[in-house]
Amino acid sequence: MEGISYGMMAALVGLGAGIVLGLSARLGNFCTLGALEMAAYGGDQRRLRLWGIVLAVAIAGTYLGAQAGMIEIGETFYHQIAWLPMASVVGGLIFGYGMALAGNCGFGALVRFGGGDLRSLVVVVVMGIFGFITLSGPLAPLRVALFPQEPARAPQGIAVTLESVLGLPQLMTALIIAALFLIWALAYGPLRRAPRDIAWGVVAGLAIVMALLGTSWINRESFGEVGVEGLSFTAPVGRTLIYLMTSTAGGLNFSVGSVIGVMAGALAGSLWRGMFRWEACEDPRELGRQVGGAALMGIGGVIALGCSVGQGVSAFATLAWSAPVTLAAICAGALLGLRRLIGVAAE
Repeated sequence: MEGISYGMMAALVGLGAGIVLGLSARLGNFCTLGALEMAAYGGDQRRLRLWGIVLAVAIAGTYLGAQAGMIEIGETFYHQIAWLPMASVVGGLIFGYGMALAGNCGFGALVRFGGGDLRSLVVVVVMGIFGFITLSGPLAPLRVALFPQEPARAPQGIAVTLESVLGLPQLMTALIIAALFLIWALAYGPLRRAPRDIAWGVVAGLAIVMALLGTSWINRESFGEVGVEGLSFTAPVGRTLIYLMTSTAGGLNFSVGSVIGVMAGALAGSLWRGMFRWEACEDPRELGRQVGGAALMGIGGVIALGCSVGQGVSAFATLAWSAPVTLAAICAGALLGLRRLIGVAAE
């Protein structure tokens, strides 16, 4: 290990966590848009309730790790950047609407590309480009003016707030919230009768914990040179694209490893289930809609400081206040987009 750079270590952690999450998506049907669409229009809440399993494991695992001194929750940017509610709402709505137009979130597009869907490659590339246009390109001054990202002046988060107001220990808060998510998930009979989905939901939650655990260790070993990161797929996609083209954008790091890991895990899962097949877009209008949706996801994900996985799971695992608000906004934006698409199709 002494001959490996800290960046390489972080990339390996990201690679491992990404592979596990990619496998869980391909073999366990963990998907944001698919869950919403099936619940709203298919009368089946299994994939939606699966989120309860994922979040329960991620939250409980993260705070048990923090209690053991192995995860540095306060070092994540979800807690180091002062929460701006308007950014969560606006960014989440934009991301969710774009997700519906694109037919997948950034994570879902990486998974589908790993299964041979070339349309998803377009979504991934466009989203990564527009993410960086918003992060540090032409749209950056407008983003900074409207949604400034200031350092947090004090510890923040759901568990921190409840501890200060009610005196409830942070671990207790996390375990209660995790238990509520677990109860909500298992209260749905069809999910209880799908043990494979439940198992892969547990695996997905553990992938989030794995990322936070690994980067926390590297953060301590590197004396802060490497930050504590959770899995997210908006700006990290852009960083990966730049790295693959130029070997810059922070060099080899957690973002690069996690993006490549998800595609590798999805590819392995697709081959395992015999689902790998090349697909391409035959309808120019569909491609145009997906490109537009990908651009919106790139913009919205940067404004909200994360995507449906970054805020919806990784930030939720740390009980950041931004997580439930952003996730709710993403769901609202996605349902609005799905309704529009269904209305257009009906015409």
